[in-house]
Amino acid sequence: MTPTLILLNIIGGVCLMLYGLRQIRRGLMRGFGANLRRFVAACTINRVSGFFAGIGATLILQSSTAVTMILATFVGQKMLTTASALAVVLGADVGTTIVAQIMTFNLSWLGPLLLLVGLMIFTSFEHHTKLKNFGLATFGLGLMLFALAWIKQSGIPLKESEALPYLMKPLEIDPVLTLVVGAILTWLFHSSLAFVLLVVSFTSLGIVSLHLGLLLVLGANIGGVLAPLIATVRDEPTAVRIPFANLLMRLTLALAFLPFMDEVTKLLKALDPDTARDIVHFHTAFNVVLAVLFLPVTGWVARLVHRLIPDRKVKDGENEPLYLDYKQMETPVVALSAAARETLRIADMVQDMLVRTLDVFKTGSEAAIRKIQDRDTTVDHLHRAIKHYMARTMEMSLDEKEARRHLQILDFATTLEHIGDAIDKSMMPMATRMIRDHKRFSDDGMKEIDNLFYMVIDSLRLAQTVLMSSDHALARKLVEGKEQVRQAEKTATANHFNRLREGRPETIETSSIHLDLIRDLQRINSDVVSVAYPILEEAGELLRSRLTAPKGKEIIMPSDDSIPGMQ
Repeated sequence: MTPTLILLNIIGGVCLMLYGLRQIRRGLMRGFGANLRRFVAACTINRVSGFFAGIGATLILQSSTAVTMILATFVGQKMLTTASALAVVLGADVGTTIVAQIMTFNLSWLGPLLLLVGLMIFTSFEHHTKLKNFGLATFGLGLMLFALAWIKQSGIPLKESEALPYLMKPLEIDPVLTLVVGAILTWLFHSSLAFVLLVVSFTSLGIVSLHLGLLLVLGANIGGVLAPLIATVRDEPTAVRIPFANLLMRLTLALAFLPFMDEVTKLLKALDPDTARDIVHFHTAFNVVLAVLFLPVTGWVARLVHRLIPDRKVKDGENEPLYLDYKQMETPVVALSAAARETLRIADMVQDMLVRTLDVFKTGSEAAIRKIQDRDTTVDHLHRAIKHYMARTMEMSLDEKEARRHLQILDFATTLEHIGDAIDKSMMPMATRMIRDHKRFSDDGMKEIDNLFYMVIDSLRLAQTVLMSSDHALARKLVEGKEQVRQAEKTATANHFNRLREGRPETIETSSIHLDLIRDLQRINSDVVSVAYPILEEAGELLRSRLTAPKGKEIIMPSDDSIPGMQ
């Protein structure tokens, strides 16, 4: 076999190993990601429990990088403090070494078996989300074990290579260069576990010496933090601090180890002649020492990184999404929850627009009109961001429940954007006309408008709760409130015509604006109430038509199969 073919076989094995690792993470995050996140969040009440939560999460995901990204999201959303997150990170660092310890046993016989079992589960339970994703993770684990055996088998001819010692010599004599090479290769792999396992394979074959292997693993412990650091560098400082603090801690300990690597090599040789096991023992020892040294002082480290990476000053009028984190896409439940939180943020803005609009009609403030128009621009921008985010979530495998939730959130966000447009393009021109012509509503008319505004605002508040809770009773209450608003609009219209007959000057001057405004409010309320319909329809509490049956006849509702698009 030629050297080129050997190298291609090894590269192919590495690609299979990385793909298998990705499938493990993907399957577990999609199937059990929400439960895992709740587990991590619940176990961060103190440093010790957080440390062991980090170990457990990494044993499940087989990736400290994935755990770090989860923690960065938590801290970025202020669900977790930096100090608490660092305790979990230290546990995750130890957890990945335990995975490496397990994977270095001769489990090549298990790889094909896991591939078969994983494929059977994945194809047999296509409509059962958790079992399907469990099968995907099992398949990924089998692929990793199969790839490791392939790499070892492919690398055997390299033992006889005459050119290899010349290639390795610069790394043997320059520890700093080896450290940098190990860090860069680990970053390229995006997995310290995969790179350490590759080093273990080469060391066991005698391709890489124990001393060189230890130096490469030392570099891997630095490079393992680069991927999450680069991924969060554009996020809020609160999210960047976690991987940055982990990098500081690992880099400090790696530089402390570097001058003593010759002694460490001799010690490990004396303790265990198996060089492959020595590599993973050193990897574990490094991260255990890291935890022992820094776990008691996570608070101090957190304060240090807060000083090195201070909070950004928020600019006035900043209208960027706060909760749409694209790194959450591997967990549909979490991604949809993020979209719902951003939608609630839009709802708060629309509610503020309604309150300001009422104030405009009362006070005639032109400055308030400009603020409302600016707020509508922000609502439009956030709506576009949510649409793009939700389009990306459709690329994931959503089950039936998640697909319904996806549609519900997107519909409500679109409804809110339409309400913002109605306020900006319909109500604000009315208010501008009244201010320009120095007109005002009659006292009785203003009371009716005031009442309608607050009824619609109350409906919007209730709709937000319905969106998040999907509570049938609250959804029913929201729909029942629609009839109250409709009756209030009819009463206000009737009273307005009575005042017109009486010849009140203020009523005559503002008649068209008054009628358009209360009808706009009634339509806005109808749009708000629409969030309740899917919930009530699912519960069987919603009629398809408000029509009553003609006398002597019965209305026959069409089946879903007879409605176009419902097959």
